[in-house]
Amino acid sequence: MNKVIVSIIVCTFFTLFSCSTTAQMRYSTSNKKAIKLFEEALASPNQHYSVQTGQIDYSEGIGMLQDALKKDSNFMEAHQLIADYYTSTGRGEEAIKHLRRAIEINPRSDPSGSTYYFLADLLFKYGHYDEAIQDATTYLKYPNKNDTYAQKANLLIESCDFAKYSMAHSYNFNPINLGPAINTKNPEYFPTITVDGKILLFTRRLPAPTNPLGAQEDFFVSTADENGQWQTAVPMPRNINTDRNEGAPTFSADGKSLVFVACPDVTGRDYGEGRVGRGSCDLFITKRIGSSWVNPQNLPGMVNTRNWETQPSLSADGKTLYFVRGVYDENRLKQQDIYRSYLQDDGLWSAAERLSNVINTPMNEESVQIHPDGKTLYFSSDGHPGLGGLDIFMSTLNDDGTWTTPVNLGYPINTNSNENSLLVGPDGEIAFFASDRQGGYGNLDLYYFEMPEHLRPTRTIYMDGTVFDLATRDPLAGHFQLIDLKTGNIVVESDADRVNGSFLVSLPTKRDYALNVSYPGYNFFSKNFTLTEPENDEPYHISVPLQALIVDASVTLENVFFDLGKYSLRKESEVELNKLVDFLKKNEQLKIEIGGYTDTRGDATENQILSENRAKSVCEYLISKGIAAERLSYKGYGETHPKISDEEIAKMLTDKEKEAAHQQNRRTEYKIIKN
Repeated sequence: MNKVIVSIIVCTFFTLFSCSTTAQMRYSTSNKKAIKLFEEALASPNQHYSVQTGQIDYSEGIGMLQDALKKDSNFMEAHQLIADYYTSTGRGEEAIKHLRRAIEINPRSDPSGSTYYFLADLLFKYGHYDEAIQDATTYLKYPNKNDTYAQKANLLIESCDFAKYSMAHSYNFNPINLGPAINTKNPEYFPTITVDGKILLFTRRLPAPTNPLGAQEDFFVSTADENGQWQTAVPMPRNINTDRNEGAPTFSADGKSLVFVACPDVTGRDYGEGRVGRGSCDLFITKRIGSSWVNPQNLPGMVNTRNWETQPSLSADGKTLYFVRGVYDENRLKQQDIYRSYLQDDGLWSAAERLSNVINTPMNEESVQIHPDGKTLYFSSDGHPGLGGLDIFMSTLNDDGTWTTPVNLGYPINTNSNENSLLVGPDGEIAFFASDRQGGYGNLDLYYFEMPEHLRPTRTIYMDGTVFDLATRDPLAGHFQLIDLKTGNIVVESDADRVNGSFLVSLPTKRDYALNVSYPGYNFFSKNFTLTEPENDEPYHISVPLQALIVDASVTLENVFFDLGKYSLRKESEVELNKLVDFLKKNEQLKIEIGGYTDTRGDATENQILSENRAKSVCEYLISKGIAAERLSYKGYGETHPKISDEEIAKMLTDKEKEAAHQQNRRTEYKIIKN
């Protein structure tokens, strides 16, 4: 922060006069000693700004203004300026008294009525809603009012009405401190968590004594033990944490990618550890391979600009990045909005697009989180009706790409203070946030609470396991695609760890999925997940054995569907069959046989005919997509070769288990007949 910015700060309320400290000013007092003290107080912030901490010490200026008011208690400008300084130091109630006194001294001193607006704004921020409405209404009657302030005054009145309603319709809210393993005397904030809820990463602001360059932000990480207890947080490795500021992290769903903000030193050029930036604070990305994190790089593509990019949130499929961009105007932050960028096929992030005015306002939006369900957006804003300061809101992405009108989370999650750093867990039931409420361990602590049911996103569970070679058991870096069977859209796309083959992907509930795992030189693996039923909401732990391309090895197509007794392909089957088309185009030397199977119920002859017709339908679909007919053959196996025998099915206890077994016998397979 430079002296120009400091001069702007001290003019927040002092709008009746020129903001230049060198301009000739006309005062409401003739007391020369009071005027001298006032002018010294006006210059004081420029002389008490700390580059190391980024803080201004207003105490000397406040003392001078108190002395000036002792010389003349009707010195209106001194009342206005001390109100500004009190506001900047969090002493809003004292600021309100001085602004009220300035109006009493001369209600007509300001032809634009701005003092009424500033007073209404303070009253609102400190929860005096009825008084705020009264003074905002008075301001709006001034014919020479500022258009921007008039818009804010109308929003203020709407917010006061909402605040009163929200406080009268509050709900249970019992935040619980995450405890000494996470929280310290230092501020902790901006949490991010993996989709399995087992790894928590957050920002901690460390004091100046640990760093000669001043206070800094670093990342700390904690893992949950088998009982769900957080272990003592440890710092990220030194190629991630530097002697510069790192903050506002976002994990990928599997915890293998990390996007974060890094800022330069006071020169505006050095980002630390050889990092190259493009403007102000930039977004950087690092990836975990095995147990090691690679050196971060400036986010490839067109996201970072000369402006301030911060507070990223990565979607569960890893393809969409939401973040906050602060636009600068004449060396000061003008506005913060939420933007979105997409990961392109070439591995670069697209030029960012600003979210619509349904989300963004002429004021500030920040602290954005896209939930793992891929459609619920949480963010903070002071531009939508709220209880004061930054409130937390939620909005849902519609199927047509539009956003629903943001919903204020209401009291008591939101108060007349600033609320941000909200993180809603994958299951939607537990949320985390940072707060400086009483009873904590330090300035800002991390807390968790039970999310009210009406504010929850779609529940998201997870699937984890390993990918390996079926014959050798060696780990493979299989490529995952989780596809919504209804829409055909890819919901999640990721890769297993190339060192150990482990994977972790999110599964938003209330959908049916096809899972495909592929790796060069291997048959692809498919699996079906039906998550539309309420009981199907537990995590999945599966192994993914990939079979090398060898002759006569059968592969079940788990996501090929037929109606009962029919052989016409259901629409959902196209997702899986298109993957088979892609597989055959990448392996042009292969010839395959499609095999159809039924369960043992019904007439054996009819089952034989049905199975052959189903296999034929699959072949015809593949041919229609460009696969040469001479590479394909088909055969019906009827009710022969069941995966589960009738004897085993008879021993099952429930009809649901028996039907699932019959479903495994009713299947479509392919096998390589020439490689």
